[in-house]
Amino acid sequence: MAYEIDKPDEQWRAELTGEEYRVLRQAGTEPAFTGEYTDTTTEGVYSCRACGAELFRSDTKFASHCGWPSFYDPADSSAVELRDDHSFGMTRTEVRCARCGSHLGHVFRGEGYPTPTDERYCINSVSLRLTPREG
Repeated sequence: MAYEIDKPDEQWRAELTGEEYRVLRQAGTEPAFTGEYTDTTTEGVYSCRACGAELFRSDTKFASHCGWPSFYDPADSSAVELRDDHSFGMTRTEVRCARCGSHLGHVFRGEGYPTPTDERYCINSVSLRLTPREG
């Protein structure tokens, strides 16, 4: 798939830290309960750390206690791309940034969380950058 932001691998490696590259460009996962945004309640906008696209807003973030930041809806349905993921012998739905194709995490449905969508976008903190709301 062609993305609006398309860079050679060497450029991604130069622009991202080792951990950012491993998660964003190689579909890695940060260890549970270690990400900077796991328990953050700061109001603001969460953007893709690789390209700056707005992905999620704090008003859809909720405490899922799963070890990663969880959101029940993206800021805009076209902000993320959903792909089937059959890695590690599981069937999951991968969440990628629709602007640059970077791996963000996975979305899970029907887990019974009291959210309007019954979805949990389980996102790696290292994939995001929070811009706090001013005021």
